[in-house]
Amino acid sequence: MPVTPAAHEPRLVRVAALMADATRARMLSYLLGGELASAGELATCASVGAATASAHLAKLLDAGLVACEPRGRHRYYRLADAEVAHALEALALVAERGSHESTWARPARARLRDARCCYGHLAGRAGVALLAHLQGEGWLCAGASAAGPVFNLSDAGGRGLTDWGLDGAAWQARLASPGARRQAYPCLDWSERRDHLAGPLGSALLDHFVGQGWLRRRNGERALDATPTGLRALGWWPH
Repeated sequence: MPVTPAAHEPRLVRVAALMADATRARMLSYLLGGELASAGELATCASVGAATASAHLAKLLDAGLVACEPRGRHRYYRLADAEVAHALEALALVAERGSHESTWARPARARLRDARCCYGHLAGRAGVALLAHLQGEGWLCAGASAAGPVFNLSDAGGRGLTDWGLDGAAWQARLASPGARRQAYPCLDWSERRDHLAGPLGSALLDHFVGQGWLRRRNGERALDATPTGLRALGWWPH
């Protein structure tokens, strides 16, 4: 007797098929950096022509995996939300289970492993070190929400963020608000297989580090570099 799939089973087929295409997978991976990209940039990263790129982007838009933001006469694309980014990173973790160490030992991935942007927050060894520092100093304390684990910001954390140049009191209030969406939470790192800091607080920290000139983005890459000023300011940065 044939088995009929239950109505409550996860509907994976359509999304899995979209991500399984090599061209679309390259585009989605490119957007993991968290920055907006034009159709031309995505065509280049996927090594396809403009018409082919447009057709793939239309499918990704229709499935809700990417979003499009018009800027004047131009259109730019980004991942739809953090859930898509986490799904991509989770797939990468599964795909590399049997070759993780050898894959990340390759020189081409060394910069990505040291420090990279993951949907707007700091990832890689530096991202893991940042979270370890925040927890070790007692700035972040583990908590829970209906959506999963979260971090709360302690009084010491509020003062620490203020010392770094952010509004520590405002962030403390945001993280403590019961009705707010998760502001800070752990995310399993693709290369390190340990948690780094995700959520709006993680994104705000990365933006601040870049704005202060402590970190520098590489054009067209997710990799990040610490500047000499940054190495002095960020004593927790891995060496």
